[in-house]
Amino acid sequence: VVTPAKFHGAAIKVCARAGKDIFCEKPLTLTVHEADEVLAVTAKARVRLQPGHVRRYDPAHVRARKRIEAGEIGDPVIFKSLARDPAPPPLSYMQSGVNGMFFQDSTVHEFDLGRWMMNDEIAELHAYGAVLVCPELAQFNDIDTALVNMKFSRGALGAVENYMQACYGYDIRTEIVGSKGTIMLGYLQQTPELVLTASGTRTDVVDHFLVRFADGYLDEMRDFVRTMLTDRDPQVDGFDGRQAVAAAAAAERSYREGRPVTLQNPTRPAGVVHLK
Repeated sequence: VVTPAKFHGAAIKVCARAGKDIFCEKPLTLTVHEADEVLAVTAKARVRLQPGHVRRYDPAHVRARKRIEAGEIGDPVIFKSLARDPAPPPLSYMQSGVNGMFFQDSTVHEFDLGRWMMNDEIAELHAYGAVLVCPELAQFNDIDTALVNMKFSRGALGAVENYMQACYGYDIRTEIVGSKGTIMLGYLQQTPELVLTASGTRTDVVDHFLVRFADGYLDEMRDFVRTMLTDRDPQVDGFDGRQAVAAAAAAERSYREGRPVTLQNPTRPAGVVHLK
């Protein structure tokens, strides 16, 4: 399912009722209510549902998660994520149904990544947002810049930055601070080439998310196919998608109301019995 986000829920329901396993690009849905609906429908139909949270398949992030699980940096205590796009989406995209949905469509990546890296639920967050560089977004009741402070269920803290006009390139960085060390991820160069001349130093840069996460997108699709061939659950399931949507909705509410918001996190449901 790679339709505009406002159609994700309806498309998932149609596929589930037809008995099809489903891959759905993020966000799973735009509201928590609809996310709960699609979880119920897919569970009843006994089909797999995998949301497209590609950073979980990016090789650098996969290695970082394994290092955390191995205890290399001790207990993770701080999660930081920075995501800067080189330009805002075209107005036609905003008109497709994601207007006013900055946190749901963009920052949802960071919320899912935080849950995964910290192996914990987001318990509370306080989001700030503004229109600072793209005034045309105001007509869509949307923003181009956001900062979100988070608290996880076991007490760890987090901070997220999302910005839509990094004119120098596509900038993604992640940092996990632990009790015995820190892991830092992120790079801007597309290749290791460095040009030194009398006029200065030049490098190329990653300019698009399809370049930065090319390997992740491939591995994500491979994993989806493997789940069907080997009859197992996906690494990223519908509940993960639901929780990212819930965090995004809480951030939207926090931003609009100007206050911290506490999340109500349900228990992960037991695995479903799939069609053979």
